[in-house]
Amino acid sequence: MKLLQTTAFALGVALSLGAMAEARELRTAPAAPPPHPANGVLYTNFSQYLPEESDGRLTAQILGPEVVTLGQMKDALQSQLVEVGNLLPLYFPADLPNMALAGELALTGRSPHAMAAAMTEYMVNCDSCQEEMRRFGIVYLGSGSSDVYTVLTNRPVATAADLRGLRLRSGGAPFSRWAEHFGAVPTDVSVNDQFESMSQGVIDGTMASVADLLSFRLVELASNYSGIQLGTYHATSNFAFSLPVWQSLEAEDRAAIIRAANRANADFTQRWGYAMPEEARAAAAEAGIEMIEPDADFLAASEEFAVADRQNAIARAEQQFGMTDASERVETFLGLVEKWTAIVEEVNGDPEAIAERLQSEVWDQVDPATYGG
Repeated sequence: MKLLQTTAFALGVALSLGAMAEARELRTAPAAPPPHPANGVLYTNFSQYLPEESDGRLTAQILGPEVVTLGQMKDALQSQLVEVGNLLPLYFPADLPNMALAGELALTGRSPHAMAAAMTEYMVNCDSCQEEMRRFGIVYLGSGSSDVYTVLTNRPVATAADLRGLRLRSGGAPFSRWAEHFGAVPTDVSVNDQFESMSQGVIDGTMASVADLLSFRLVELASNYSGIQLGTYHATSNFAFSLPVWQSLEAEDRAAIIRAANRANADFTQRWGYAMPEEARAAAAEAGIEMIEPDADFLAASEEFAVADRQNAIARAEQQFGMTDASERVETFLGLVEKWTAIVEEVNGDPEAIAERLQSEVWDQVDPATYGG
């Protein structure tokens, strides 16, 4: 009996070691420094959830921004230097017009969790969106969202007149349109370069998440930030998966990756959209950075422009990408924003509950054996 037990134990250990030896390690790239939630939460948590969801069959190696930057992500994924990467579609609007259209609606964003969930459901269930990603060579595994962007500057911005002439780093076309509408000068500067550009006086500030005070050390440069609400940065493909690598995986591993990504996406939005902004505001107060309350006329004018800008998004999609049904797509997306805003309120913004709803209402409705092509 003792011999049988010893043999069984040895066999179990051998099988376990064999399974560990066969675990597939995915090369992943957040394209952001460790303090940024794309690195410190999104990809860190994904690397923890992946072996849990796959029973140890899959693990992840995280490559830092010194290996792959946001601007290099397309080439890195297509060459398979990176197998899973943080892709920002607004860097490549001509390749990903559907995602670009959703990103054009940035000024609509007021609830980060709702915007991330709406973006995810929209992309998963949109046939033309899926087709453009196949052509691009990636599989989409969900989005996240920032908090509502504001203006971080070295001069106070309380009124629309205060914006005139300010050179502001822009995170995309809708933010540029907002700036131009109020007489500011939007500047195309990478998020990773905004600290240097601001320190050298190339820009006077940035339209960004207040969390950038911490993520990109702007707490060392900004003298104030505005209480104005611009909109969210939600046009993300948090885990853009290299299509050839995806096609090499069994359905059960694809399903495990989807579950791990979905959990990490909600964690990321909670961190980027809620927790980190609170920490940044506290750090700003400690550093003597003032929060400037916008006057009522400025607030009203900004909200009015945000609603009117939806037509600009439609026109841009029609003119640049020949998207004849852009108006219908915008209505679909806005309907999803309304749906998920109600769900987020229903679950009191709990990220685990939001992830569970996304899993059941979106991801469990797709077949991992066929999803992504």
